[in-house]
Amino acid sequence: MLSLPGKPVRTCEGLSRREWLRAGGLSAVGLSLPGLLRGRAVAEERASAVGRPDDGVFGRAKSCIVCFLFGAPAHQDLWDLKPEAPAEIRGEFQPIASNVPGILLGEHVPRIAQTAHRFALVRSVAHPDNVHTVAMHYMLTGQRHAEPATNPQNKPSDFPTFGAVVQKLRPRGDLPSGISLNAPANQVSANNHIFPGFFAGWLGSDYDPLFVPQDPSAADFAPFPSLEDAAVARFASRRDLLSVVDEQRRELERAADVRGFDENYQKAFRLVTSTAAQRAFDLSPESDTLRERYGHNAFGQGCLLARRLVEAGVGLVTINWARDDAFWDTHSDNFRLLKESLLPPFDLGFSALLEDLDQRGLLDETLVVCLGEFGRTPRINAAAGRDHWAPCNSVLLAGAGIRGGQVLGASDRIAAYPADQPVSPTDLSATIYHALGIDRHTVLRDRLDRPQVLAPGRPLVELWG
Repeated sequence: MLSLPGKPVRTCEGLSRREWLRAGGLSAVGLSLPGLLRGRAVAEERASAVGRPDDGVFGRAKSCIVCFLFGAPAHQDLWDLKPEAPAEIRGEFQPIASNVPGILLGEHVPRIAQTAHRFALVRSVAHPDNVHTVAMHYMLTGQRHAEPATNPQNKPSDFPTFGAVVQKLRPRGDLPSGISLNAPANQVSANNHIFPGFFAGWLGSDYDPLFVPQDPSAADFAPFPSLEDAAVARFASRRDLLSVVDEQRRELERAADVRGFDENYQKAFRLVTSTAAQRAFDLSPESDTLRERYGHNAFGQGCLLARRLVEAGVGLVTINWARDDAFWDTHSDNFRLLKESLLPPFDLGFSALLEDLDQRGLLDETLVVCLGEFGRTPRINAAAGRDHWAPCNSVLLAGAGIRGGQVLGASDRIAAYPADQPVSPTDLSATIYHALGIDRHTVLRDRLDRPQVLAPGRPLVELWG
């Protein structure tokens, strides 16, 4: 049931995506510039004085929603326009006023602009990885990949993604604590190239977040069989059969893989037979008006589903950009793709998510983070596109008590490098965990029993000021 066939789509690294799993399994951003290093050093010196469990920020969020814009949007065309720059830098779009004086956004996100009072905009996120795969790993784990400047596959030695850590440290009831929607980790090439950054890595596959790759806007969206479904009955009969052969199986229980199979089987059974899971994933109770407000597309309905999941107590939901040809890797035809294909559903869905969470009283206890894997080049290329650019990017954060209507950090005159308050992916991960009430200094053990500090960055507690 948890599968989605799809036509191959390739990234600029030559990767394609196709179905790679049928069930089970989810998952923010150091430059070598001297000025940036100095800024980071100062920030690290202050780290011991901020982000304490008694600072009023720790644990403000019961849940977190991460909107991951796979492919990486052009920050200069959405969040950090430079209208005074030369034409080859500023591009075709004009800035528009938001509902917060002094904050200007791109003209094709008008609905998001009217929710600016609800979010903080960080315009100085930076890291050194210009390759999609390792950049995604950095942004979605807070740790730089062990093989930078390469195009690696997912490995069991990878640092665990946010959702996997929440699965490990915040397990909850029948529903997984980490769920990933519209999963672009299904992106593979012919040689099964599964992207890093979305999995549990050295925590072990037991903590992989649950992937739901089906399109939630599809009329037949039903990631689990109904409780009356024949498949559930067969599943139950097989569970009963296990008890019949229990005596013989005891001799095999010394093997870890057999024990692991039994545990995973029981987890899967509890999930597909859980009425809480059935209700959380059922979008039919939502009004047609509200579903229309979110947008009838995978991202929009994914945002609506994420709201339902945090209502049901899921600790971390990642809404990945939909599995289609219109992802954000706009090396060519950047402005047409943004205007016609990408920004309309994003503007609709993300603004609806913030409004809906707020109106239901959920925004104050839900941290919302919107990011891509890097930014895009200041200079427009010969194909009217923008290429990969890790030295500067913008990230949105909202909810959990964050003071909306503010901008943290700034880029230079062409949005190429941070000019003020540089922020790393490790800082972002420290912020997420701190808000969730997870001590960023937590030490976890990898597969070789080596101690690994969860998030040694500086949480951006000033966002709550």
